[in-house]
Amino acid sequence: MSKPSTAAGMPDELQWRLGVSDAVVIGLGSMIGAGIFAALAPAANAAGSGLLIGLAVAAVVAFCNATSSARLAARYPVSGGTYVYGRERLGDFWGYLAGWSFVVGKTASCAAMALTVGSYVWPGQAHAVAVAAVVALTVVNYAGVQKSALLTRVIVAVVLAVLAAVVVACLASDTADAARLGVGADATAGGVLQAAGLLFFAFAGYARIATLGEEVRDPARTIPRAIPLALGITLVVYAVVAVAVLTVLGPGGLAQATAPLSEAVRAAGAGWLSPVVQVGAAVAALGSLLALILGVSRTTLAMARDRHLPHALAAVHPRFKVPHRAELLVGAVVAVLAATTDVHGAIGFSSFGVLAYYAVANASAWTLTEDEGKTNRLTPAVGLAGCLVLAFALPVSSVISGAAVLAFGAAAYGLRRAVTARRA
Repeated sequence: MSKPSTAAGMPDELQWRLGVSDAVVIGLGSMIGAGIFAALAPAANAAGSGLLIGLAVAAVVAFCNATSSARLAARYPVSGGTYVYGRERLGDFWGYLAGWSFVVGKTASCAAMALTVGSYVWPGQAHAVAVAAVVALTVVNYAGVQKSALLTRVIVAVVLAVLAAVVVACLASDTADAARLGVGADATAGGVLQAAGLLFFAFAGYARIATLGEEVRDPARTIPRAIPLALGITLVVYAVVAVAVLTVLGPGGLAQATAPLSEAVRAAGAGWLSPVVQVGAAVAALGSLLALILGVSRTTLAMARDRHLPHALAAVHPRFKVPHRAELLVGAVVAVLAATTDVHGAIGFSSFGVLAYYAVANASAWTLTEDEGKTNRLTPAVGLAGCLVLAFALPVSSVISGAAVLAFGAAAYGLRRAVTARRA
């Protein structure tokens, strides 16, 4: 498939550099950093003793989405992810809506991760630290995707080491009680689904792999391998950590925890690990922020190529081979949000957009034929239904704000089409 072109004289191709391991690490940096330190407590608050069931539901939906995304990425190995898939399979509007959902929702996620860094590094100056983190990582991404992959590899290694220490401390503790893992009467279907929606936010990092379609070697082979590998590793890590923390804190204690992993190691009698966990949380959030900025800028690039966003954002730096204008704009917007918003509102808003994005991905995969690599329609059908159910199971405020922003994007699309038609 030929790559989209840009204006004459403008470099339009990103350089293919990343292999399977690099792509997996970028996905891990997004997923593990985004969720494990933040999502367990609100999910436990929603699901109670049904937390592990919620995790399983989120994993099933994420697997379906990952499978659909991998099939589509192999078919369309260009930057943009579901923005490209929706456009090619369902029509221009659906591709645009997916891209809008991703850019807006994940920009909010960037702000949330930056604020998480600030709250752990210097709570009294969380906003200032968040802005500094955004600026620093934007510079890293601007210097080239290989440097981003290298830094993400280091971050993932540190976070996994910290999580391993937490698991060992909890499971080896005298206070660990496997009976706390059972499902009690406090678990309701609505609560489990809401928990699944919150936990799905933590799984969604594999989208960053698909949006790097033009920057991996042999994308038709690399992306379908990297996405399920990253998702599988993340699921194992989440499940083991959730079990370990629940055996020490129980569902009620976990639901009330402000820093669940730190509180779990203290309850396990390993308080000396608490500062290490705090550092790990900050590092994890940095890894997630790095990959998020990377993914949002690539979708911005793809939308700019099709003039859904200003075409100047489609420029690729002649030396660093990155969409430098898109990265600078995304960094600036995230810095403003990090200076003015709160983390809870950003996460709730982002979750709805992420699920809308993957709903379009599953609908796109459902249209694939046998000749295009489709094996069955059950997987995308389950993924589509799961995304819609989890999206509307989120807190009402998140549903209202998310739906309002999607409606605004759709109206902007319609206005642009009307203006274009009038000029023609």
